[in-house]
Amino acid sequence: QVQLVESGGGLVQAGGSLRLSCAASGSIFSIYAMGWYRQAPGQQRELVAAISSGERTNYADSVKGRFTVSRDNAKNTLYLQMNALKPEDTAVYYCARYSGIWWGGRPAYWGQGTQVTVSS
Repeated sequence: QVQLVESGGGLVQAGGSLRLSCAASGSIFSIYAMGWYRQAPGQQRELVAAISSGERTNYADSVKGRFTVSRDNAKNTLYLQMNALKPEDTAVYYCARYSGIWWGGRPAYWGQGTQVTVSS
């Protein structure tokens, strides 16, 4: 079955950087669009960034210019480079796999999440 395992979360000061990784298994990684979502306490889960199978990217306005999503199909791994972090970026970050080559609709699979905490 499909498994998505995130890593790289932690505690960082405002202005710092983190890189999240998502190791995927159980399906042909390269043919599916992938995404990063986040959920802060008391808030709905929101899309942070997505990448198509052809490596087109899409970002939430709140992270444009600070976050970069990428994928390494040889390693079956999705990444999220987060720079210039702000306290409002604090959330649980989830890796997700879509059903097709483009993002859109509800993802078909989710990881377990990794906590990112940004202190002021």
